[in-house]
Amino acid sequence: MSLLPRPAFIASSLLVLAAAARAAGAPLPADVRSALGHAQVPVEAAGIVVQEVGATAPMLSWQPQRPLNPASLFKLATTYAALDLLGPAYSWHTPVWLRGSVHDGVLEGDLVIKGQGDPKLVPERLWLLLHRVQQMGVREIRGDIVLDRSAFQVPDSSPAEFDGEPLRPYNVKPDALLLAYKAIVYTFTPDPARGVARVSAEPVLQGLQIDAQVPLQPGPCDDWRGALKASPADPDRMRFAGGYPTTCGERSWPLAYADPATYNARLLQALWRDLGGKMSGSVKDGAAPAAPPSFEASSPSLAELIRDINKFSNNPMAQQLFLTLGLTQRGSGTPAAARQVLQEWLQQQLGPQAEGLVVDNGSGLSRETRISAAALAQLLQSAWRSPVMPELLASLPVAGLDGTARRAKGGAGRAHLKTGSLKDVVGIAGVVLGPNGRRRVVVMLVNHPRAEAARPALDALVQWAGSASAGAEGPQNR
Repeated sequence: MSLLPRPAFIASSLLVLAAAARAAGAPLPADVRSALGHAQVPVEAAGIVVQEVGATAPMLSWQPQRPLNPASLFKLATTYAALDLLGPAYSWHTPVWLRGSVHDGVLEGDLVIKGQGDPKLVPERLWLLLHRVQQMGVREIRGDIVLDRSAFQVPDSSPAEFDGEPLRPYNVKPDALLLAYKAIVYTFTPDPARGVARVSAEPVLQGLQIDAQVPLQPGPCDDWRGALKASPADPDRMRFAGGYPTTCGERSWPLAYADPATYNARLLQALWRDLGGKMSGSVKDGAAPAAPPSFEASSPSLAELIRDINKFSNNPMAQQLFLTLGLTQRGSGTPAAARQVLQEWLQQQLGPQAEGLVVDNGSGLSRETRISAAALAQLLQSAWRSPVMPELLASLPVAGLDGTARRAKGGAGRAHLKTGSLKDVVGIAGVVLGPNGRRRVVVMLVNHPRAEAARPALDALVQWAGSASAGAEGPQNR
């Protein structure tokens, strides 16, 4: 028998039944349900959690425990773990040796560079590294440039392995000495007076010839890359047999280099000669000396670099960071060691929510990775309480303004959101500012053959999460 007076008991029962009816009949906000329906994506394909920061119960949860492929949302786990384990001020050091004597501008020996996994050894930083060698009195190397890449041990695999697109920059494999992401950015600048678009490439690679111009042609700027009829699979010559639409204005096209094994050598030879340097040997792999280096080149801080990883969803940088966790925490720069570090760290952060977790690599460029919406939401709640919260939050794209979320329509300017997408996968995870000045964690994962069409549902959820009506009817769960 109930201890409540009969009227109170009836009222209480009616409230429970009403809440149950809402959860069963309207488990998702109307705009989210409508957008999924329009996309022909069943609600069962989604996992959703919306929860106010610091709250013990979600405002909205839908299949929160179902493990789903998160795509690039997994970069949240990698970058948060790195901030926690390495610290925001962590930086990578690339030691350099002048192995031999220097007389009258000549190094009688080898220049040795040892990679330690720096995720951002871009051309301008390589230029500074080589310029410092010249400041030490070296104008000619009468030996070799020796590259020690032993810090990472990555199984050989083709860059086409994931999706058959070896020239997409996101498919570049990790390397202890990853120079300029092993990619080239081609820029096309129309010159209407001459009827051509001028072609420039950054960085320049030794021995790679590039057509300096391509004819301008009329027509819309839709498939402008296809219109160029380029030959990017040729490692020695980039030809453009087609034309470039005048209406495109200036555009850039980043491509992974067709022969990644020779990229480092071609780049270093080109940079050294651009600086006026001479060398009689070659660029080759080898071992660094045991002696202290002549100097070290240091990267920007981890706090700075994760902005590139999260805002622009940079897969090569994320995988460099992933292997760095294995190297620093287990003394082994292997995928297996990195997976062990991240799996154990996530289990500590998530506890029971780690059920169904599958860690493959640190970027989310995987068909095997699995994590639930509840686990991602808990990870964001944990990050919010962490000392590294400001650095992690600042690394996320701002909805409608920058990074991969610049085209987002939901929560424009009021949400920091990591985005994720693969074939059959889309998702968002981050925080949105509510009308009461408090932030709300929002996570939505969709795994379905028509997932790409469900993007408006992501926008609708973010819009709802930042509205006054969110949670007005109490928690909604399934």
